[in-house]
Amino acid sequence: MKKIVPVILFVALCLLAGYVSRLLQASSLEMWYYTLVQSPLTPPAAVFPVVWSVLYILMGVAAGILWGERSIYSRLLFTLFSLQLLFNIAWSFCFFYMQSPLMGLVVILAMDMLALIYVAGCFVVRKLAGWLMVPYMLWLLFATYLNGFVAVYN
Repeated sequence: MKKIVPVILFVALCLLAGYVSRLLQASSLEMWYYTLVQSPLTPPAAVFPVVWSVLYILMGVAAGILWGERSIYSRLLFTLFSLQLLFNIAWSFCFFYMQSPLMGLVVILAMDMLALIYVAGCFVVRKLAGWLMVPYMLWLLFATYLNGFVAVYN
């Protein structure tokens, strides 16, 4: 029971970040986003909330697994986790709320770096946590491509 509590709390935190991001996107999704030229690889709209929900759960489980670890990397990992989660919300603010694909691209590129370092650190401390973060990293790189496409073609 002691090990499951951090997992539940981190999953809840990640889902809360997703909810905040969704609130920031709401008005732009209704009017602005679908007027943009998008990549032919852009998935249907229904895919995004499902994928992000799964990714937030995996992120929370990975962070919960790391919570009990005592290593020299622990503090750094939780700093990186927090920063990349804040950048995740900041991306929604910049791209959707501010309606700025270019600002979104700058934020998502920084988020890529933070997430990459975090995922690498996860593998050092607990391989399972690292593997749980791989889908997020892959999706984030795909999202970077989608954001870049929108920034270039609009």
